[in-house]
Amino acid sequence: MSKVLIVVIVLALIALLVFGQYVGVRNTLVTKNEAVKASWSQVDIVLQRRADLIPNLVETVKGYAQQEVTVFGDIAKARSALLSAQTPSAKIAANGQLDGALGRLLLIVENYPQLKSNENFLRLQDELAGTENRIAVERKRYNDALQDYNTYIQKLPNNIYAGWAGFKPNEAYFAASEGSREVPKVNFAAPVPAPQAAPQPAPAK
Repeated sequence: MSKVLIVVIVLALIALLVFGQYVGVRNTLVTKNEAVKASWSQVDIVLQRRADLIPNLVETVKGYAQQEVTVFGDIAKARSALLSAQTPSAKIAANGQLDGALGRLLLIVENYPQLKSNENFLRLQDELAGTENRIAVERKRYNDALQDYNTYIQKLPNNIYAGWAGFKPNEAYFAASEGSREVPKVNFAAPVPAPQAAPQPAPAK
């Protein structure tokens, strides 16, 4: 067997090995990328549910606090931005704005005792709290799937094959906004009056 033929065979084997690795990495990247998309779709569903609850919540608060127009306007703008966003990054940014506006809305409630006892408001707030918990769960699942994808794509030789296949790292992590980390705690209990100081006896004359 000639040396030229041996070289050709060796090169062909190397090419087959590289191609096999490329196919394997590409298939894995497709699987992990689809997992990220599926996780995001669940986040999107719960974000939509919260957006659907907000108009009723705002209308209930308006019945007692019509003068709080700034907060109502901020919520409307943030909700509109969330619903019109087309990418995860844009929706995450809009969600952060909505977190802050909702936090200010809940602070307003403290100034209206009758609102805090309104059955419709209490029901909506319970639904909103449940949705917020669901968002937290789905956000973690999405971030975990995204981290798994990004870790895989940045390892050698995966990053080389990923570049050939057109895959890139995805940095659209869903971090909790500052507003959501400090959600106002609404106290529905009636305030307890401070104890009166006992009267002091008059000094003896």
